[in-house]
Amino acid sequence: MIKVGIIGGAGYTAGELIRILLNHSKAEIAFVQSSSQSGLPVTDIHSDLVGEINLPFTGEVDYSVDVLFLCMGHGRSRDFVEQIPSSFKGKVIDLSHDFRLKDKADGFIYGLPELNRESIKGANKIANPGCFATAIQLALLPLARAQQLNEVHIHAITGSTGAGQACSATTHFSWRNNNASVYKSFEHQHLGEIGESVVQLQDDFNEDINFVPMRGNYPRGILASVYMDTDMNEAAAKDLFEKYYERQPFTFVVDKNPDVKQVVNTNKALVFIKKYGTKLHIVSVIDNLLKGASGQAVQNMNLLFGLDEAEGLLLKPVAF
Repeated sequence: MIKVGIIGGAGYTAGELIRILLNHSKAEIAFVQSSSQSGLPVTDIHSDLVGEINLPFTGEVDYSVDVLFLCMGHGRSRDFVEQIPSSFKGKVIDLSHDFRLKDKADGFIYGLPELNRESIKGANKIANPGCFATAIQLALLPLARAQQLNEVHIHAITGSTGAGQACSATTHFSWRNNNASVYKSFEHQHLGEIGESVVQLQDDFNEDINFVPMRGNYPRGILASVYMDTDMNEAAAKDLFEKYYERQPFTFVVDKNPDVKQVVNTNKALVFIKKYGTKLHIVSVIDNLLKGASGQAVQNMNLLFGLDEAEGLLLKPVAF
């Protein structure tokens, strides 16, 4: 069994990670660390897990585990990693932004399986991609590999869990409900990792990636609407996507325009391609907490340890 330690266990991504790992036949949760909740039952915070886990939160870290998942806020993972003792022989999967960009990677491999599967298999440290970045990259990578990308326009909307568990002026119910808003237009932090992944496949790409993020009035899920000019016809574009994803266990090219409910509570990504005049339109949907965070992290763990990539991740969508 793979012994797992979770650092920063009180947030949304940690809760999803625990839920997945409890149903993973090859993994065992050794401890769930939380400085703020130490000594309290895990189910005091993650109440949906009542009857499934009896562990308390701990303030200590046990470095005898096989893998550490870092579910802390952005900026805190780097401090933690710098304090890991040299005697630790396990692997690290970080869900923050701290190690995603190449100039700050410090030996971490960017953990998007649809891009870096073979590199992930041989790694010791994984930087899990961002949620927006995952949805958007899955709409762009086949075009980049075919050297067909040019200036890209993206509108994408995310659920409130994408902002984390701590309440803020734009996450509490009375503001978010029956509301929508744009934020961080053209300067979202995920643009950096998207750009690096595109250049990895299309090394002469130097066009703009125009990204306008939006806050949705629902808890979870991302829908990315991506378009660009192209001379390719729809059939040729769709063929690029189908060939790129034909061996990917969680990314599916679909014939009908997808919606968020189709992927919530799953590790799936659905991608839809349509041509309108000179515009190629790609719609990509994922669950921001699963394929965009904890599900993808477990997918990476499976690759690191030579397991079936889908182990523990065959979750079902929510009821309509």
